[in-house]
Amino acid sequence: QLHLVESGGGLVQPGGSLTLSCGASESPLDYYAVVWFRQAPGKEREGVSCISSSSKAQYEDSVKGRFTISRDNAKNTVYLQMNSLKPEDSAVYYCAAERIFGDAPCVINGAPTFWGQGTQVTVSS
Repeated sequence: QLHLVESGGGLVQPGGSLTLSCGASESPLDYYAVVWFRQAPGKEREGVSCISSSSKAQYEDSVKGRFTISRDNAKNTVYLQMNSLKPEDSAVYYCAAERIFGDAPCVINGAPTFWGQGTQVTVSS
């Protein structure tokens, strides 16, 4: 079992930055791929970025060059550094995790087993 908790959301002006954290408990994150999803009102949930157990990252096209995903297994935490934020980045951001084996790549728009409750990100002036 894996319990995930997101933090770090908030209100930021366009062009600003936020760092989201996804903390895990009850099990080490070392053997999990972690995915950040987001869902804006009236829109479908979309995968934003994912990171494999060996820290190989993938990004959705609209966030490439602006978002950086990373993991600190010692802290059992995955981060999403978001720079140059735009109003269209506003959404509830969720982290999710899936047990993977070996050096399997992560999947941005898969169906992970474990989910956090989400954190709101609002980009507005």
